This record gives sequence, C-alpha cells and structure tokens, in this order.
Amino acid sequence: MLLGSTIMIHGCYYDVGEELYPATNISSANCDTSNATYSSKVLSIIQNNCYSCHSGSAPSGNVNLQGYANLKIYVNNGKLMGTITHAAGFSPMPFGGNKLSTCDIATIQKWINNGSLNN
Repeated sequence: MLLGSTIMIHGCYYDVGEELYPATNISSANCDTSNATYSSKVLSIIQNNCYSCHSGSAPSGNVNLQGYANLKIYVNNGKLMGTITHAAGFSPMPFGGNKLSTCDIATIQKWINNGSLNN
C-alpha cells in the first residue's frame, strides 16, 4: 500500500505550457516587447489573428478591429485584453481557437501599458 502511494506521488509531474506547446506559448525570455507600438508590432498581430472575422463592411459580432481608431475602442473598454486572454466574462478569441501566443499577448499588453499610441 505504501509502495503504491509512493509510486503515484512520484509519478505526478507539473506541466509547463511553454514547454509542451512552444509554438503557441513563447516564453517571455524569447519575447521582445521593447518596441511594442501599434505600427511596429500590434497591427500585424491583429491583422494576422483578427481581421479575417473582425474587419470589412460586415464584421463578426459587429466588432470591427480594422484600423487604429476601431481597435482603440476595444482597448479603452477593456474588451480586447479580456477576450484575447480568455478572461472570465469575455468571449474568448480567436473564436473556436487557441489563445494568441504568450508573446503576442504580452506585446499587446505592453503597448496598452505604454498608452496604446498610434505610432
């Protein structure tokens, strides 16, 4: 009985998402957020992950993220970070997909923390 319990305890391990899924969760050590501006980094993240549904004349959920002014609305009301971090009370985005990479989320958060300027 004691031997079985010991084996079970030592057989458990702690999963680290960044190690298990390196393509979707880039560790902060490999993530450069030093130049986190709209034009240099944030725009490409939003274009690559959001525009397919949230741009154009009929955006999904009536949420248009195309262009700085539109994106800034969702930055200011807190919905952008809530949805991309899959926080409770928000619709997780991308819809039906995995969260953005840890690096992409950190980059957007850094841009917001820096005043989310249009530069």
